[in-house]
Amino acid sequence: MSCKEMSQVKHVSFLTLNNFSMIAFSNAIEILRMANYLMGEEVYQWSVITVDGAPATASNGLAFAKSAMLDFTNMPDMLLVCAGGDVQDAVSPDVLKLIMQASKHNIWLGSICTGSFALAKAGVLDGYKCTINFENMASLRENFPYIVFAEELFVIDRDRCSCTGGTAPIDLMLAFVYARFGKNLVADISEQIMVVRAKDSKDQQLIPPVARVGYGHKALLEVSALMEANIEEPLPLDELARLAGLSQRHLQRMFSHTLSMSPMHYYLKLRLRRARTLLLQTEMSIMTITVACGFQSSCHFSKSYRTLFGCSPSNERRQ
Repeated sequence: MSCKEMSQVKHVSFLTLNNFSMIAFSNAIEILRMANYLMGEEVYQWSVITVDGAPATASNGLAFAKSAMLDFTNMPDMLLVCAGGDVQDAVSPDVLKLIMQASKHNIWLGSICTGSFALAKAGVLDGYKCTINFENMASLRENFPYIVFAEELFVIDRDRCSCTGGTAPIDLMLAFVYARFGKNLVADISEQIMVVRAKDSKDQQLIPPVARVGYGHKALLEVSALMEANIEEPLPLDELARLAGLSQRHLQRMFSHTLSMSPMHYYLKLRLRRARTLLLQTEMSIMTITVACGFQSSCHFSKSYRTLFGCSPSNERRQ
């Protein structure tokens, strides 16, 4: 049975686990509520469920009195697992059973904050791409080798979707609003909730280098810091190695083993992500951004940008 298209998602059930993130949960619901408000009718429905119908307690100590069990005779269009800290303790056998039962229906399965752990544990993410808060990513990559973990704020892959915590659920739900109603309603909702720009699936989490590589890789952290500090005039590989007190061969091997890419590829991605931030959040000209991010020509910048993000800088800004 094929899954519903994004534009067909009208009823979302939020499966709240103990210690779930209230800010992530609330941000997701508020997009649906605001869509109803601006459309002047109930274009979206939502329900809050738990495995036993008893309210789950959020990480801030609050609980929703109006909770229910999942109705398998009247399934929602999407089930979103809402979790937070200590997610391993919150994922009980009953939670896994419910998720596996829901996977047999013609609905989307998704997660916000650390909810991806529950979906992964239930075995419904094998072969899919997903995301989770960066604090949890390293361990999940080790424990679930058949899942592709991405560093984006949110990911939509076929009939699965996931996002990190905080404000990321805003962007995930706006993607579903866009699929159904288009960019005008997304713009109106963004204006109402004071969001400057609705992010897309190419936006990455702000992961500090130490979280990406770990405290045990001091030399790599030093090189990463050197790169961050030298965006406009990129340092050549031999200079990076000299300043870090390493041989070029050691530097290459260190990046390959830890980050599965060469030092210069990592450096290029840093510069391109800086360029995308400037492109979308400032009025700097594309040529000024080209120079500010260390590219010698607009042609090289445009080609590199398209390779990483799937479109040219000029098209990105127009969109």
